[in-house]
Amino acid sequence: AQLSYTLSPSEHFTLDVKSPDENRKSLFMILSKPLDRETVPVHRLVLTASDGGRPSLTGAMELLISVLDVNDNIPQFNQSVYKVKLPEDALEGTLVSRVNAADPDLGPYGAVIYEIDTIAPASGSDLFNIDANSGEIRLTGALDYEAVTFYELNIKAKDKGLPPLLGHCSVELEVLDVNDNAPEVWVTSLSVPVSEDASVGTVVALLSVSDRDSGANGRVQCSVWPTSPFGLETRFLGSYSLVLREALDRERVSEYEVEVRAEDGGKPPLRASRGVRVPVCDVNDNAPAFSQAVYTVLARENEAAGAELARVWARDPDEAGNGRVSYSLWEGVSGASVSGGGWRPASSYVSFEVRAVDAGEPPLVGNATVQLFVVDENDNAPVLLPPAGGGPGLDPFAGGVVGGSVEAASDAGSETLWAWAAWGAPAGQVVAKIRAVDADSGYNAWLRYEVLEPRGKGPFRVGLYSGEVSTARALEEADGPRQRLVIVVRDHGEPSRSATATLSVSLVEGGEKVLAVGGSSSSGLVLPAEGGAAAGSASASTNVWLVVGICAVSSVFVLALVLYGASRWAPRSAVLSGPAPATLVCASEVGSWSYSQRQSRSLCVADGAGKSDLMVFSPNLPPPPSVPAAKDTSQAEPSSLLDT
Repeated sequence: AQLSYTLSPSEHFTLDVKSPDENRKSLFMILSKPLDRETVPVHRLVLTASDGGRPSLTGAMELLISVLDVNDNIPQFNQSVYKVKLPEDALEGTLVSRVNAADPDLGPYGAVIYEIDTIAPASGSDLFNIDANSGEIRLTGALDYEAVTFYELNIKAKDKGLPPLLGHCSVELEVLDVNDNAPEVWVTSLSVPVSEDASVGTVVALLSVSDRDSGANGRVQCSVWPTSPFGLETRFLGSYSLVLREALDRERVSEYEVEVRAEDGGKPPLRASRGVRVPVCDVNDNAPAFSQAVYTVLARENEAAGAELARVWARDPDEAGNGRVSYSLWEGVSGASVSGGGWRPASSYVSFEVRAVDAGEPPLVGNATVQLFVVDENDNAPVLLPPAGGGPGLDPFAGGVVGGSVEAASDAGSETLWAWAAWGAPAGQVVAKIRAVDADSGYNAWLRYEVLEPRGKGPFRVGLYSGEVSTARALEEADGPRQRLVIVVRDHGEPSRSATATLSVSLVEGGEKVLAVGGSSSSGLVLPAEGGAAAGSASASTNVWLVVGICAVSSVFVLALVLYGASRWAPRSAVLSGPAPATLVCASEVGSWSYSQRQSRSLCVADGAGKSDLMVFSPNLPPPPSVPAAKDTSQAEPSSLLDT
């Protein structure tokens, strides 16, 4: 009846037997080691009782011990650190990572809730969100590699025990760069305007270039457009100099719009540009230039003082004072300019130089030659010339004796000339020559002679252009003792101007009488130029002298013939003639030209005022002995024009 107790082996439980007295024993199961439900949730033990008999008898029972759960386990993450990489252009809602924590406890003690504990840097607190039940972390904002390249998220997992137990892990997010930033260009220094004479290599501007991306995305190449006349130079990373590569010319391009272009090395590349306005500053590098090197100016004579003859213009492409032009006449001989207040001889203005000077420093000069041609106007009437010698005597071109004095005549005046002709003189015999000159030139000085009175067919005629008065037919006694001719001399101007001369021709008997009268006249006889009574008296006096002096005349007849021949063939003081090469000269104000029809002759006038521009006609010279004299000595056109 003595019982003993034994318990199956167990590391957690032991059996404690207490005997308050001999008849009774108390059994206690003692927990000798803490239980762990997560290790052994149920313990199975066998308790055996044995008595003291021989053989001993036993009795046994099974003890089933269930361990109740308590919140004694914290949540455990499968990784302590989660490493993630995302491009910076990841869209909102992108899954960053999924964390997982386990809690072996049962029921609410094993239920885990996820939370983001901290985020570094703090600026990312709005960029991430975690699902409390699933542990998924997603983006709620945009990443920016250029702002933050790395984020660290501390995640906690807690159960629902009281108090709850916590587990922790970290998520490390590396942001990857994408080419989402275009290069940036800044002008840090600008030196404008640039002088057009600036040397090659002059720095116009300093520029700074950068790209916030990294690696190839941040490597920038720069260029300039247009490629000339500027270029880029770099000595430091991200720093460029805009320099002058070619010489400038403000007159060609006064301002440049330069574009600096930057391009990164991304795929695809991003580009940026910056415009730089570069004005060019003028220097005085252009002399005034006339539109013509030589100006030909036609000016009418008799222009009033101060009248505008021509207008010249010089262009200077420089600006402001460098392009402001002033004009002056330049005296090439003395090397000085002539202002409006000075006077010069008119002849010096036939050709002169005009200077154009700008206001630059130093001033530049342009020159042009002005050739001035004075266009003649018909402002001079023909002027009758006195006979050679200025008094009575033989006219070199006349066949008779002329006398009287001649003065200049105008449209309103007339002069009287005297001549003698013998009865029976053949047709074509020259009895006198009317000499006149016109101070004009060209057609304005081309003179023609006409018989004004008597009208109709008279015994005398005048050469249209020679002025020689000759017999139109043989003279007869019926023609009377004296013929009065009114000869008008006209030029070819518009309107024409004229002068008149009255020629009184006395008709005498025989050549000997003419020579006698000529000799007497040469000795000092002056015939009156009065009316008909005076003419009759003169004729009677002449007859008396002829009768009385016939013997004397006979003695000197031979001498008279010699003198007559000498005067006829000797070189004339009034006109010298001779062959000369044909000369091309200006004929009139309209610019026509002509050559001598026969041969050019030099004209020398011994008496009267000289001309600077004469029209020369072929004179009616006596032909050589072997050539018969021409009947009509008038010329239809001027033989040549001589400009002296």
